[in-house]
Amino acid sequence: MAEITATMVKQLRDATGAGMMECKGALTEAQGNLDGATTILRKRGLATATKKAGRTTNEGTIGHYIHMGGKIGVLVEVNCESDFVARTEDFQTLVREIAMHIAAASPQYVRREEVPADILERERSIYRDQVKDKPAQVIDKIVEGKLNSFFEQVCLLDQPSVRDPKVTVGQLVTQAIARMGENIAIPRFVRFKLGEA
Repeated sequence: MAEITATMVKQLRDATGAGMMECKGALTEAQGNLDGATTILRKRGLATATKKAGRTTNEGTIGHYIHMGGKIGVLVEVNCESDFVARTEDFQTLVREIAMHIAAASPQYVRREEVPADILERERSIYRDQVKDKPAQVIDKIVEGKLNSFFEQVCLLDQPSVRDPKVTVGQLVTQAIARMGENIAIPRFVRFKLGEA
């Protein structure tokens, strides 16, 4: 087994934001393999986030971001469980990143469940018309794939992060839940663009 050095622990901590002991444990479990340790931490983080998902989030902050000399402005509410976490630099950084993402990517909804049924049906109808000459057994799969792409365009939590397109905003929130040890939720946001109705 490879020796776990402080440099390796620091490198993993910088990459994942996990605690020192969690990083050391993951490196030990992965026998010194950084990629393996990262995967272990991500799985644990997802499990932790899933456990915390039902807990109430009555604290938090309203973040804001003004872009392009006042041409675009964003207000976003990000909630957590305690005032202590809401005041941490880590939480504030997450809120700023989400607000900047909203300014850049212009989502219309926070999550898939908020998309009105009539809009979903309209999109499904358009996609079915686009693939009507395909074999019947694949049409539904193609339509669902196109619908997932639609969600990535209009739903904040499904959008790839503008800073790191390999992760979605939802995954950023999940990672933050794992790091901070509290449930985090985004109930609402508003994006203003000068001259836009």
